[in-house]
Amino acid sequence: MTKTPAPTPGRTSDTPFIAESAEVADAACVGARTRIWHHAQVDGDVRIGEDCVLGKGVHVASAAVIGNRVKIQDGCGVYGAVLEDGVMLAPGVYLLEDSAPRAVNPAGHLKGRDDWRREPVTIRYGATVGANAVMAPGVTVGRYAMVAIGTVVGHDVPDYGLVMGNPARQIGWACRCGHRLDDNLTCPACGRFYRQGSNGLSLAA
Repeated sequence: MTKTPAPTPGRTSDTPFIAESAEVADAACVGARTRIWHHAQVDGDVRIGEDCVLGKGVHVASAAVIGNRVKIQDGCGVYGAVLEDGVMLAPGVYLLEDSAPRAVNPAGHLKGRDDWRREPVTIRYGATVGANAVMAPGVTVGRYAMVAIGTVVGHDVPDYGLVMGNPARQIGWACRCGHRLDDNLTCPACGRFYRQGSNGLSLAA
């Protein structure tokens, strides 16, 4: 993929910016105004939406699909995952996809690309995953959920759920603005109020 210089301040362009040291396969699909920074690697079967930011040393592989306005900070590994619009991955997050990983098959031969068992992670709209967190294969993180720093997530997280620890446990609920809700499901920062449903919370009318 052709690399372009950094955009000049005050000017707009729909062309993605790809740093000289980044490795983006020609077959990769990269949306308008997306920025891919130093030493990032994007494989050819990956789709990335518009207005995204991929930080230094990010690796996106295994047919991952990334929506619009997604921010993936330095040192993340995204393997086969689906990231909906507005998702944020803090530095050092890993989204895994093989629940039975081995270097070799039972016969002792090195596994190839077609030998991996794919169970990709899904991160729903607006969710945030904190630094150095790890998502186990097949996990779904709900809309606007918040995964704390260093959390190891082995089960689904509900919409607006706030989880932390190893293994992850839910300790509360997060607002759309990122702050923790009080016991009345009201945000002390912005005043939004929520109601609980079968899949987590929803914003009250």
